[in-house]
Amino acid sequence: MHDGCLGEFSNGQAVLAKIRMMGFARQYLPLPMAMTCSNCETEFEMETFEFNCPQCGLIHAVTPCHSHDPTAVATAGFSPDSTR
Repeated sequence: MHDGCLGEFSNGQAVLAKIRMMGFARQYLPLPMAMTCSNCETEFEMETFEFNCPQCGLIHAVTPCHSHDPTAVATAGFSPDSTR
C-alpha cells in the first residue's frame, strides 16, 4: 500500500524494499545528488532511487518524496556482487 510521503521506515532495508515494490529503484532521480559513501567515503553522484557506491558496492536508497534531500538517503547493505 502507498503511504504517500507519510511512510516511516525503520532502516535502509525498509526504504529499499519500498522503492523496489513501487518500481522506482532503477528510475532516475529528478536531479542527481552529490553523495559521500558512509562506508568508504567515496564521493559520487546518486542518479537513481537505488544506487550502489561505485567503489565498495554499498546500496544507498531514497524514496521519491525525499529525493531532494541528501540527508534522507539511507544505506541498505551491500550488493551481492560488491568487492568490499
